[in-house]
Amino acid sequence: MPFGRRRNRIDRSLRERGVPPEPQQREREVAETSGPWDSADAPEDGVQRIDLGAIRLPGLPGTDLRVELNQQQKVIGATLRSGESLLQVSAFAAPRAGGIWDSVREDLATSASGQGGSLREVEGPFGPELAGTIVTAPPAQPGQTTPPQPVRRAARFLGVDGPRWFLRGLITGPAAESPEAASVLESAFRGIVVVRGAEPMPVREQLTLTLPPQAAAQLAARQQEAGRQEAGQRDTGQQGSPRPPSAD
Repeated sequence: MPFGRRRNRIDRSLRERGVPPEPQQREREVAETSGPWDSADAPEDGVQRIDLGAIRLPGLPGTDLRVELNQQQKVIGATLRSGESLLQVSAFAAPRAGGIWDSVREDLATSASGQGGSLREVEGPFGPELAGTIVTAPPAQPGQTTPPQPVRRAARFLGVDGPRWFLRGLITGPAAESPEAASVLESAFRGIVVVRGAEPMPVREQLTLTLPPQAAAQLAARQQEAGRQEAGQRDTGQQGSPRPPSAD
């Protein structure tokens, strides 16, 4: 079912964040959503969700979560694995009036074509989506002297427009071609709760992702330990190598 909500629910969501209503905004009746959800309309369904800041991702049985960090140890992406299939999710800022999925689909299809892939628009469980192939270059392995060869993969791009946010999902692996294999990842995407926040942001800017509290504490502990080891190595180098034990 395509994402939607009645206009008064969107206005209520914006008011709760302190966002003033847009003047002379036209009323528009749309179907109620079955997910993904805005934080103002998050369901009380008992599902345990992993708090990633702007995204609360359902922790479904049989799935594993991986987050990508940049050099500053900031979260830049989240990927859910189910078997051999992956779901990458990202959330972006969007305008109050109208969504951006239509234009994003055009950009994705053009980009895929320019890189040797091919995406076509089809109707999916969340409304219009893109399906086909994309071409990506795998990361170079340690010691590898030649650039890795590009790989063609089956892919589906899902998109959902919410109140001042846009949620994008990329499914790769068997789930990109098999509805049966896709069921778990589609359920996870449907259960996502987006936390937009009230601060103004440029359209299409990625909403901030963060590590879950426990993972953030573990990362901080590893960084502190690495810092202590580095400091110890510097001290040892300044004092010279330790003498071997006596044979007496």
